[in-house]
Amino acid sequence: MRRHSGELAAESGSGSASSNPPRPPGHRRSGSGPLIFSGGSGSSGGGGGGGGGGSTASSPLTNALPTGNICSSGRVAPAPAAPRPRARPDVLGSGTGHYGHGSIMRGGMAPARSGGIDAAPLAGRSSRAPASFLAPPDSLQEVTRAGNELYKQGRYGEALRHYDRALALCPDSAACRGNRAAALTGLGRLAEALRDCEEAVRLDPASGRAHGRLAALCLRFGMVEKARRQLTLAGNTNQSDPAEWHKLHEVESHLGKCMDARRIGDWKSALREADAAIANGADSSQLLLAMRSESLLRLNKLEDADSTITGLLKLDSASLSSMSTKLSGMVADSYVHVVQAQVNMAFGRFDAAIAIAEKARAIDPANAEVGLILNNMRLVARARAQGNDLFKAGKFAEASIAYGEGLKHESSNPVLYCNRAACWSKLGRWAKAVEDCNEALRIQPSYTKALLRRAASYAKLERWADCVRDYEVLRKELPGDTEVAESLFHAQVALKTTRGEEVSNMKFGGEVEIVTSIEQVRAAIHSPGVTVLYFMATMNQQCAQITPSVDALCSECPSVNFLKVNVDESPMIAKAENVRVVPAFKIYKDGARVKEMICPSLHVLRYSVRHYAVSHS
Repeated sequence: MRRHSGELAAESGSGSASSNPPRPPGHRRSGSGPLIFSGGSGSSGGGGGGGGGGSTASSPLTNALPTGNICSSGRVAPAPAAPRPRARPDVLGSGTGHYGHGSIMRGGMAPARSGGIDAAPLAGRSSRAPASFLAPPDSLQEVTRAGNELYKQGRYGEALRHYDRALALCPDSAACRGNRAAALTGLGRLAEALRDCEEAVRLDPASGRAHGRLAALCLRFGMVEKARRQLTLAGNTNQSDPAEWHKLHEVESHLGKCMDARRIGDWKSALREADAAIANGADSSQLLLAMRSESLLRLNKLEDADSTITGLLKLDSASLSSMSTKLSGMVADSYVHVVQAQVNMAFGRFDAAIAIAEKARAIDPANAEVGLILNNMRLVARARAQGNDLFKAGKFAEASIAYGEGLKHESSNPVLYCNRAACWSKLGRWAKAVEDCNEALRIQPSYTKALLRRAASYAKLERWADCVRDYEVLRKELPGDTEVAESLFHAQVALKTTRGEEVSNMKFGGEVEIVTSIEQVRAAIHSPGVTVLYFMATMNQQCAQITPSVDALCSECPSVNFLKVNVDESPMIAKAENVRVVPAFKIYKDGARVKEMICPSLHVLRYSVRHYAVSHS
């Protein structure tokens, strides 16, 4: 007899006759006790009994097995078997389709869910089976039960090892395949889980549970048509999950709307619909993640586009080759590669972009758009390489023309704009450099190199307010860059000079100035600009902790005048300023006190000083 999943074949009495010695007539064997003599004639069901005396010996065991009449041959004639209670295995419910996270369901019927794990019941075993009927430790049932317990605890790696052992014991078991798929899903190894689910369906085409589990995984991969087929097959066995149907309809609806928005270039709507489809269950869909990345790229959110495509590459994803979906005539797998190539091109990774676009062409060689995209990328990369060579040779005008040729083929490439801006700077055409930097920053707002070049160009044009603004942004992005700090300082000095403000108290990279007289303090706080008074004491622990940060802040904000008052050495200044607790800070702006802080955190201090320094600029 073929063993089904999770079942062991019950031992047959017919196979034991050859291995056991002949028993004397009139005797029977109890389940585990001694031979019991039975002298009377048999009752019904076994045929005529052998002769013997009239006395009967009764067994002291109450659960002697098996029972039946004594045959003349000395064998036990089996009595009709009483109906045995059906095993009630533990089945782990799937909750909301999360592959086994849910409550323990009692009974032989598994809930109609797509996830969960299957128990391996012992055939013919009731809840009160004797010890001799317990499955051995290495049996399919015990290995599966141990794996199920580990799975319930979220220990998917250990559960997987047990399910692997179970599968080795019963390689044709659909339930073992399903359990292994559940553990793999918990580990995020979705492609392997999908293959196990497909094998489970092949082994047991009538299993609604196997079809439901496969449908849920197909939905996560965005394989809408395949998910629908599997849910339909699960429904044929009355195990279709209404929640999975709802998720399928939502994903299908948002995917369709996303493709429609992409077709007309409505990238905001395309992004919104892609996010909705992913949120409704298609969280491992390469196609949807690629559409999301493309939408972000068109909306000039390059960092988000890059992080999305990077996350896509880290997914344990199934192949898209079986999907019939096409975008702009491209098969899905080719489209994903095209988007990845375009993101790489936007970040100046030209060689990688061309290599990926060539893969897209190999997948879909007949598609004209893929060929056009690849050809454009090659032209852009060639123009960039030519421009770089000319720039290195000092031929800046020719280099600017080469970069311009690249922009004819890829008008939204920030790297080409920034490189051409460098040419304009070398040629002294500062206004043109600012224009190209503006374009680069419009496409990629966080492009640091373009911001540096624009700030330098503003300085050459003596547009000091714009120059200071750019360098302040750079100072935050590059706090350890002394060149940026010095450029910011000189721009601030120049700005103040053009406004007719006092700059004699400004010094780059200086330490906090120590003051010892009330006259020094009054002169400082009444001078133009921002002044910070720092009151401290030598032996105060909080002062010792914050003083290095105050010194660093002085270097970061060269336009701010920092003064330090040691209250132990200058108690009259502390009294005049009504300071009783240290560390204390007072910020003055153009002679007026604007902020007072006692024992502030470094974050609050830094924010306050920078706020007034920037507002003054």
